[in-house]
Amino acid sequence: MNGIPEIEVVVFDVLGTLVDEPGGLRAAIDEAVPRDAPADDLLTRWQQHVEREQQRIVDGHRAYANTEVIDAEAAHQVAERAGLTDPAAIARLATAGQRLPPWSDSVAGLERLSRRFPVLALSNAGRTALLRLNAHAGLRWHQALSCETVRAYKPAPEVYRHAIDTAGCPPERVLMVAAHAWDLRGAQAAGMRTAYVHRPVGDPPAPADTFDARFDGLADLVTALTGDSSGTP
Repeated sequence: MNGIPEIEVVVFDVLGTLVDEPGGLRAAIDEAVPRDAPADDLLTRWQQHVEREQQRIVDGHRAYANTEVIDAEAAHQVAERAGLTDPAAIARLATAGQRLPPWSDSVAGLERLSRRFPVLALSNAGRTALLRLNAHAGLRWHQALSCETVRAYKPAPEVYRHAIDTAGCPPERVLMVAAHAWDLRGAQAAGMRTAYVHRPVGDPPAPADTFDARFDGLADLVTALTGDSSGTP
């Protein structure tokens, strides 16, 4: 099984792993701002704000705020930079994280895997944002866990403990799947098994990382876990 020992529950990161977060945000920015606005710069500004504020919360320098709050802050920064003043357009831009497109193999891969394993989503997205995102992208899992429940952001240890507690089995029988090495390191520190799945926007493993498995895409992961390469039940 490509180095993965026996697994009872599979846990997926969502943002970047199952959905194209930068691509979805870029599309929303393109829709909202004037055509001559520097879209790449605006996307970078958005991403840097979100990363900075979530890290401040992890470090204890800011009280917890969910992704709806932080995304709204990012949207207002983008709007100010781009000269966007329409309140309705800014409000829609603030919810861009709820309309992210799935990667081409995400829907089919989750569908196949969920026939064989309990599948959990574990996301930094807030509860409402995660609900809307799931509905938009058409992703199938058995339960979605938002970091909002424990008022923390990955890679805080309590986030992974929440997933392990929900799985109801020893951490070494829970597999964390992500396109971000930093996320997998956090799961590994909590005792979970880890599988890296390559995405164009992910955080690739460093030479020193010792994850249980690495895959080029979700289909390869599903085949390794189920032994079925046909895509049929």
